[in-house]
Amino acid sequence: MLEVRGLEASYGESQVLFGMDFSIGAGEVVTLLGRNGMGKTTTIRALMGILRPDRGRIMFDGLGIYGLPSHKVAQAGIGLVPEGRQIFPNLSVRENLIATARPRADGAGENWNFDKVMDLFPALAPRLESAGNQLSGGEQQMLAVGRALMTNPKLLVLDEATEGLAPLVRQEIWACLAGLKAAKQSILVIDKNVAALTRIADRHHIVEKGRVVWNGTSDELRADKALQERYLGV
Repeated sequence: MLEVRGLEASYGESQVLFGMDFSIGAGEVVTLLGRNGMGKTTTIRALMGILRPDRGRIMFDGLGIYGLPSHKVAQAGIGLVPEGRQIFPNLSVRENLIATARPRADGAGENWNFDKVMDLFPALAPRLESAGNQLSGGEQQMLAVGRALMTNPKLLVLDEATEGLAPLVRQEIWACLAGLKAAKQSILVIDKNVAALTRIADRHHIVEKGRVVWNGTSDELRADKALQERYLGV
């Protein structure tokens, strides 16, 4: 579904990505792992058209999306849950969800809609008329996931899926992602919780200094403690 090859990107004169290579198949859950500052979020920004890459190749569902603006990438079927959530602070929960709603571009499968998001995150129901900036961090993250799902994405991308959340909220987010995986939703996720990620993800990519230095399965990652200590600081 997604193929990224030789992706390079910079901020001004500072190059951050030095040939990122990874892929995601239909229905797969795939991770980008690594310490802070290694290029994971920059990869997401380049993928989503927020940062224009310097060179490389990005193919999504048969379409070349390298260098496309963000709205075109979203229209192609990639939904983003950004780092820091970035919900609309002055819109209500209901308005945040409705603002991004659109049916599946391919017309296949059952659409995500307002009622389905409420079923997924019932904690949001009492907060429907509250402004985004009145929500807790956990509520904001649920809203950010729901907002992305309302675009009916072929690929859901989560940057720092549970960063800064309380343990019980983290559990709810992981349960949500496990349910989405069971429904064959393709997911790319960045997070630091290796134990949780290895329970739900099919494959992992460790990023070091702007390139993938290791990739493998959950079983392989769990078994290699030396690898985790070297690259993830576990």
